[in-house]
Amino acid sequence: MFKIGPHLYTSKGYASMGKDALKISATTFQFFSRNPRGSKIKKLDEKDIKDLMNIARENKFGPLLAHAPYTLNPCSSTESVREFANLVLAEDLERLKYFKNTYYNLHPGSHTGLGKQTAIEIISQKLNLVLREEQDTIVLLETMAGKGTEVGSRFEEIGKIIEKVNLKEKVGVCLDTCHVHEAGYDIVNDLEGVLEEFDEFISLDKLYAIHLNDSKNEKGAHKDRHEVIGQGKIGLHAIEKIINHEKLKDLPFYLETPQDLEGHKKEIELLKKLRK
Repeated sequence: MFKIGPHLYTSKGYASMGKDALKISATTFQFFSRNPRGSKIKKLDEKDIKDLMNIARENKFGPLLAHAPYTLNPCSSTESVREFANLVLAEDLERLKYFKNTYYNLHPGSHTGLGKQTAIEIISQKLNLVLREEQDTIVLLETMAGKGTEVGSRFEEIGKIIEKVNLKEKVGVCLDTCHVHEAGYDIVNDLEGVLEEFDEFISLDKLYAIHLNDSKNEKGAHKDRHEVIGQGKIGLHAIEKIINHEKLKDLPFYLETPQDLEGHKKEIELLKKLRK
């Protein structure tokens, strides 16, 4: 099964997201673990979660992806910001035990002056604090575009973080097509070379998911501007190669394009036609 779906919002509840996914023929989806621009979190509703899990199981959904809030910065130069990240990570992972077959997507953060090497040490330390042997959820470090002092725009940076994590089986990577393009990787003309470099520094065994986005900007722009599938600088031909690549096609794909539900439905229809 082609596991593909958009980012959905929890305002109507978890089961409602599952129903919305079915309406647009999605076979998985991503959602925020809490308010993406703050720290507020909905009261845990076990029945609502159970209803979603039933929808996902009955319709053979791929893994659901919970996205950490954008406000998290585990490697900030400000200690209080790092402590906030600790609390949110621990709480989110505890709540996600009620969700089965679910990943947790995390931006590595911005070092805000500490330097990348120090940030890498801090991020791995934070993961070592919150990861538990008994957890089912896999934490995915997202590849970044390289804005400002972001960590994780180069594969070797993510590889170094994972190398320092004790419970390596609990961490993986989510590759964002817009981000790697804007970070300078040539996924349009040299997808094979990019995947070889990923395998060298991280290992393709650690690639669990893909954020499938086109980009408003040229390669190497470092701006992180997502575009509708086929309407950006990556283009439909390159995206077709990505979703059909032997080493990628069985992964779940999550759309973060600037679309409403009907727009995502059209994107999914288009991508399914391109799937070989």
